[in-house]
Amino acid sequence: MDVLDWVVVGGYFLLMVGIGVWSKRRVASAADFFVGGGKIPWWLVGISHHMSGYSAAVFVAYAALAYTTGFAVYVWWALSITVACTIGAFLFAPRWPRLRQRLGIISPLEYLAGRFNVATEQVLAWSGAALKVFDVAAKWSASAILLNVFAGIPLVWGIVLVGGVTMIYSTIGGLWADVLTDLGQFIVQLIAAVAMLVAVMIRLDGIATPFTMWSQLPPGHGSPFSGDLTMSFFLVFIIVSTLSYNGGTWNLAMRLIASPNAAQAKRSMLFSGALYLVWPLVLFIPMWAGPILLPGLAEPEQSYALLAQELLPVGMIGLVLAGMFAHTMAMTSSDANAIASVVVRDIIPGLRRGRGHLAGRAELFVGRLTTFLFIGLSMVIAFSADSFGGVLGLIVAWFGALVGPIAVPMLLGMLPWFRRSGPAAALISWAAGLVVFAITKYVIADQISAVGADANAISTGSPVVVSIILFIVIGFVAPRRDPEVDELVDSLGKDPVDTDEAATAAA
Repeated sequence: MDVLDWVVVGGYFLLMVGIGVWSKRRVASAADFFVGGGKIPWWLVGISHHMSGYSAAVFVAYAALAYTTGFAVYVWWALSITVACTIGAFLFAPRWPRLRQRLGIISPLEYLAGRFNVATEQVLAWSGAALKVFDVAAKWSASAILLNVFAGIPLVWGIVLVGGVTMIYSTIGGLWADVLTDLGQFIVQLIAAVAMLVAVMIRLDGIATPFTMWSQLPPGHGSPFSGDLTMSFFLVFIIVSTLSYNGGTWNLAMRLIASPNAAQAKRSMLFSGALYLVWPLVLFIPMWAGPILLPGLAEPEQSYALLAQELLPVGMIGLVLAGMFAHTMAMTSSDANAIASVVVRDIIPGLRRGRGHLAGRAELFVGRLTTFLFIGLSMVIAFSADSFGGVLGLIVAWFGALVGPIAVPMLLGMLPWFRRSGPAAALISWAAGLVVFAITKYVIADQISAVGADANAISTGSPVVVSIILFIVIGFVAPRRDPEVDELVDSLGKDPVDTDEAATAAA
């Protein structure tokens, strides 16, 4: 990269730190640090929710799939999330701010103690926190790969650089820093991705490129389903995405909790879904054109970075790299924020043996400390990403398969249809999902691979499908009847009555 490219990247890193310092003025309590005091507007929540679904993995692992498989990566990934956001806008999104308004939660698991019991809250908190470390580690690894391709920086130092900057601004500014960073990356990526798209169209067939390039690509690249990205995998991933993007991925739940009210949360999810429908097309077109412009790549994971270096002028390459880093930094910082909220509001109170939450400034301090330590631990794991199947293996095989069993009690527990599913249903469905994951990955992996193209669908979908079935069936076979749970679940279906308005109406 040229000096000007480094100036652009360095300037962006300084901007992120500056956002963290500015956001610190808005943080006076743990509620401000974790959920922005419930005051983040719908359009900013929508942009943040959308951008938090990206990371450098999109430009590494997904770019490799776009290079080798074609259009199917858009159908599998972007369309499944669009469907998930649309479903969630009506079923789940409005319930998260209502939980904050009714119970004062600032953690996505905090309500589980009342909905199920403390044991369920603790089990999901510990297992989910452990899982998320691996997911974030994959994103650091993807960022380091990009930095290595662009500038030849060793992977270890790439992880240290990107993770270190994220550690600073996230620890200082909390959720406000995260969502403002998301807005910044939205603007940066808009410029960078459009520049890449224009460069590809100039090199190929101009404006007609998105329509004409398919005839020049290998057979099957224009198909909606190809290779391992089958119809079955698409349907399975809709289920996984619905659970993940509506709160099973805790950092996304935090954004919905931070919405002022249910109506704004619903609007933000529809906005995010619309962005997933459109924006990935802009990102993927250059990736799909990769086999034409860079034929025969031995390492397809490097395709997007190599395209940027070949097609873009000095300065713009740095902007593209900054955009890629922006995705990862915003996503991982929000993950750290969510994990810290769970540690502070769920795990630590459980360890304090009935003494409740930490008080005031102590809670805020521990929240910042936990954010710092979580990012540090994920960076250490990123140094050994290859031991867990590489970037795509960490994200899809591990996180994609395990997020479901953890998310099932969280999300289905909000819905009135499953009010009879109690602690036994929650814990058994969670445990069964983990057991099924272990069996499919380590015991019968060879037999599943022999199935062929649908092997991914089976291994990824089995844990979550088993968890859903058991959670529902146990609720019918051994129902739990609790008036307080019924009252809580029913209350999430409607907005709380404003006390001042109620008093006026009564008068």
